[in-house]
Amino acid sequence: MALAIELSGITKRFPGVVANDDVNLAVEAGEIHAICGENGAGKSTLMKILYGMQLADEGEMKVNGKTVSFASPGEAIDAGIGMVHQHFMLAPQLTVLENVILGAEPMMRGGRIDVAEAKTHLHEVGDAYGLTIDPDDLVETLEVGEKQRVEIIKVLYRGARILILDEPTAVLVPDEVDELFRNMRDLKAAGTTILFIDHKLEEVLAIADSITVLRQGKTVATVKPEDVSTGDLAELMVGSELPTPETTESTVTDEVALIVTGLTLLDEDHRPAVDDVSVRVHRGEVVGVAGVEGNGQTELVNAIIGTQATAAGSITLLGADITHESVRHRREAGIGYIPQDRHHEGLLLEAPLWENAALGHQTKAPFSSGLWFNRAGARARTEEIREQFDVRTPDIDVSAHALSGGNQQKLIVGREMSASPEVLIAAHPTRGIDVGAQAAVWDEIRHARSAGMATLLISADLDELIGLSDTIVVMYKGRLVAEVDPATITPRELGSYMTGAALDNEVDS
Repeated sequence: MALAIELSGITKRFPGVVANDDVNLAVEAGEIHAICGENGAGKSTLMKILYGMQLADEGEMKVNGKTVSFASPGEAIDAGIGMVHQHFMLAPQLTVLENVILGAEPMMRGGRIDVAEAKTHLHEVGDAYGLTIDPDDLVETLEVGEKQRVEIIKVLYRGARILILDEPTAVLVPDEVDELFRNMRDLKAAGTTILFIDHKLEEVLAIADSITVLRQGKTVATVKPEDVSTGDLAELMVGSELPTPETTESTVTDEVALIVTGLTLLDEDHRPAVDDVSVRVHRGEVVGVAGVEGNGQTELVNAIIGTQATAAGSITLLGADITHESVRHRREAGIGYIPQDRHHEGLLLEAPLWENAALGHQTKAPFSSGLWFNRAGARARTEEIREQFDVRTPDIDVSAHALSGGNQQKLIVGREMSASPEVLIAAHPTRGIDVGAQAAVWDEIRHARSAGMATLLISADLDELIGLSDTIVVMYKGRLVAEVDPATITPRELGSYMTGAALDNEVDS
């Protein structure tokens, strides 16, 4: 079969790092080809080169048999390549149609946008690929899976026949993953070639026609899913068995570390984003919060951390009311925080790693020495984090921006865990990191839990949520609607609660 993509000897160097080292990749036309590898293996760099975001130092690229070298994403798009990024690039205040045509607007005489033509083309694309959606819907009103559909339609609208999906299931519940996979199979049937980057190996085996594994910037193997197991893939990626998040023994104590009572927060339109939520977390306990993104989890976390004002209710930390205390006070009182958006909340991307390691802890040892910032202490702690959490970097003076997404995440997790918090607010702590790094984060949370740390865990990875949690509560439309036992609940049942389907069934019965 003809090759849609052929990469030969691709090499890309950054200061102190060889991100891609003589990488080879062959993707047949009309297949779903997965790319797996641990953090820093070179997956994102390779895709950025293919999409024209970066130039290779060495090697050759062919698209549909033609040798190419893209200087920009625009050139890649012109060659029929589209990329859907892990973090959606949509304007929430615009409609579906406005987001899809942005930058590719059909124009009429007089400089006006031909809205009718745009809608017709959008419907044609949706019908051709089984991706129907109302063009007049505001993006901010859509569910996460629908937003992802808009991103896919956006690149297909521009004529993409080769589609790059970067971690497309990271924020989806099981039913939405099923829907995405149906869409991918429909796209494949229509002749679209799909490159699929994922850390969830069960999903890779379920959807891929072929799988290429990268390790330390090199191509390790290309295999067929019917010939390997998740354990085989994990060993190819990191040289070890696939880890699991399961916690076997209970360490929950009678002492309550965090109490949230009757918490209500209002959105921009003065409607409840969090509506009368109460939850308790004991020392030695992990309380998981399940919910499709946009159902109040972010606002709940913001209220506990202190970045969003409450309209009603109270927050108590270790017996002290902190409802109206500053973020600094809460952090110094023992709250650790792993934010869901590492770029906007967790890091100063242009600052060196040793400065980033101090964020949120700069007033305490080893970062503070009296009134002064302790640079030597900060550097020493950063080196400890680098070693313990396997943050892959040539040195601690490079900027956070130079790290892969997974290594950025490991730096943040290491920063928070090394401070030995009394209460950890962990929002998607393993999002975007490989199986080896996942295992390290899970071990750290389990170890700290055994030592008495209380954890509020928000995660879209339902296996992680079920495996680590002692109790799981479900948020839906800003309210806590269910409390379930992780020992008996399945990911699919939990996903049903998250989307409201299980609640509807309970009402009907």
